[in-house]
Amino acid sequence: MNARTATAAVYRGAGPDVEITEITVAAPRRGEVLVEIRASGVCGSDRHVIDGEWHVPSPTVMGHEGAGIIVELGADVTGLAVGDHVSLVWNQACQRCVNCQSGKPWACTDLVSNDCVMPDGTTRLARGEEAVYPYLAVGSMSEYAVVPASAAIRMPSELPFEIAALISCSIHTGLGAVQNNARVSAGESSVVVGCGGVGLSIVMGLRLAGAHPIIAVDRNPEKLALALEAGATHALLADEHTAAQIQELTAGGADVAFEAIGNPRTIQQLPGHVRLGGRAVLVGMPPEDAPIPLDVLDLCYRGITVIASNYGGGVPARDFPRYAALYLDGRLPLDALVSHRISIHDVNEAFRVMRSGADARSVIVFEGANPATA
Repeated sequence: MNARTATAAVYRGAGPDVEITEITVAAPRRGEVLVEIRASGVCGSDRHVIDGEWHVPSPTVMGHEGAGIIVELGADVTGLAVGDHVSLVWNQACQRCVNCQSGKPWACTDLVSNDCVMPDGTTRLARGEEAVYPYLAVGSMSEYAVVPASAAIRMPSELPFEIAALISCSIHTGLGAVQNNARVSAGESSVVVGCGGVGLSIVMGLRLAGAHPIIAVDRNPEKLALALEAGATHALLADEHTAAQIQELTAGGADVAFEAIGNPRTIQQLPGHVRLGGRAVLVGMPPEDAPIPLDVLDLCYRGITVIASNYGGGVPARDFPRYAALYLDGRLPLDALVSHRISIHDVNEAFRVMRSGADARSVIVFEGANPATA
């Protein structure tokens, strides 16, 4: 097939806005698939880039939390077909290294998707003669994306594309942190600091695990209301009294606490929310070069386990369909995560809303990709 044109949100290397422009998307090569994107979440990781807190090659098509329909297969692709509905994986593990072989694809030692290139080190995107990079080798804020076949996970056709997109990042990250990293047991007390898309997913995962109480903390009352709908038993407005309130509600500290913002201040405070022998789970990603001081003597004295969670510590091919099934069975109220369904032309406003701390997740919804070819 020929290359296709697509409208995309492109970061030029300096923020705070992305440019909505046309790019060219090449046909998939061996072992790759072309996906017509139907939904893309607006994630905090995207904001880190356009706010200059993380650095990537540019120009870059933003977006890594995406879902759509396969419209073309490269050579030697098996197990997928044109017309399949898929969620996209941004942590594109090599599947060969010792960590991948031991069931830890999130710890792949040969990962190149963080460099915003395909496994062969190149890109399928361009604008004129200029190469354009797909953010985290996905670039889902575009009408089309090319990804390795292993990064396209088949999903049920009845699953809404908005939910399929969020499963690919925030839901997988949040639920995985509960199930794979913290391994929360029924009856354990818990705290979730930050109730955006990832934090709300953590709350839902805690409810599935049978945790009690589930204490949600945020500075936004609307997010706290969503947390209560998602399964939190208590909602605390973040202020100078929060730490004392957590101590009171948990009789001295929670069994496990999660930080889902990536804010250096709340990360530093997290171990103080757990009891002796408790677990502090770091899920939110901070800016680059932001070392966070921790009182190591206190951590050792109290026997606190600090757990760093990357992509929920999970296996997308196993976990994505599992979360889809739980949603379709009515056991995960994932619709609550979608605050706004927007056009790609509204993405800069969505980033401004995110910076204000409002809402859970904006999702770009594509009505159908441009069929024209170039």
